[in-house]
Amino acid sequence: MRPSFNIGIEEEYQTIDPETRDLRSHIDTEIIQKGKMLLYESVKAEMHQSVVEVGTGVCEDIKHAKRELTALRQQLIRLAADNGLKVAAAGTHPFADWRTQGIYPDARYDTIVEDLQVVARENLIFGLHVHIGIKDREEAIQIMNTARYFLPHLLALSTNSPFWLGMNTGLKSYRSKVFDKFPRTNIPDMFSSWNEYESFVNLLVRTNCIDNAKKIWWDIRPHPFYPTLEFRICDVPMRVDETIAIVALMQATVAKIYKLHRMNQDFRRYSRALIMENKWRAARYGIEGKLIDFGKQQEVPERELLLEYLEFVDDVVDELGSREEVNYVRQILQMGTGADRQLNVYRETGDLKKVVDYIIEETRRLPETDAGESDAQS
Repeated sequence: MRPSFNIGIEEEYQTIDPETRDLRSHIDTEIIQKGKMLLYESVKAEMHQSVVEVGTGVCEDIKHAKRELTALRQQLIRLAADNGLKVAAAGTHPFADWRTQGIYPDARYDTIVEDLQVVARENLIFGLHVHIGIKDREEAIQIMNTARYFLPHLLALSTNSPFWLGMNTGLKSYRSKVFDKFPRTNIPDMFSSWNEYESFVNLLVRTNCIDNAKKIWWDIRPHPFYPTLEFRICDVPMRVDETIAIVALMQATVAKIYKLHRMNQDFRRYSRALIMENKWRAARYGIEGKLIDFGKQQEVPERELLLEYLEFVDDVVDELGSREEVNYVRQILQMGTGADRQLNVYRETGDLKKVVDYIIEETRRLPETDAGESDAQS
């Protein structure tokens, strides 16, 4: 039976003090409590007290996901405003210091901090996690093996974290390098079967590395509890439209690989070591750099590779009903990623507070097809 390819989206946001533009804890506000009540448990706290996560329900297609994510952002922005805060979507805050940020009081986070120590405390980052529905676990593993190749391209498109502790890091996704310090991250190895993957997980559990597979934090993984393949490599984008474009591309990637498998074909699979070379280039340069075309064994501008990527999935997007959303990738190529636009603001103003203001403004933008240039907050 064909997978559903249904969609679930999780985005992590920053809660911002409107005066200082620094991160501010939401723990003494009603954001989480009211968010759970108004949005049916779609809002939750994360490890740091200045991080809020929203998650859609199971969405049958990209347009459903777009409506739901837009509504979640709007509601969260209103809740934050009611509590004297702003909301910003970027992979890192331009100048906040993780050493001054509190940990949310929760037994799960206490355990992670005890286990990982300063590595956990420093992990003040904001990501995008996307679930694509694949019920058959064997199929999920085989699709994951192939989809790993495209992860650097997806990271490049999402890059939105050029600053850290008030510094221009020179990277377009510094968030990805902060998260690298966690164990069991980055590009996974290939697994020959679901049984091989399960044996790997069971070994880690048996030797007290993890208590369950949720603590495997790879850039793509079969979710341990949901019948989904979860993409975890991306910075959270600023605009809803950017998120939806990247999600639509992920869904189309999974659908295209599934289609190839049904025809006893596949995209060539490459080693983790080679894909990690492209991941570094994507984090460093975003869409402005060159990635390696391993088939040609040469460097190719990432912009060209992304256009080839769009051609690769072109024969499945109409069936998925996502052509308009996938085509927004071309808009990202024209206007630059979030990192490119943050850096432009900083070059023009020399003021990181202005960069925060820009991120807040972009976070409020409604999808262009739904509301033009309207705000998500009046």
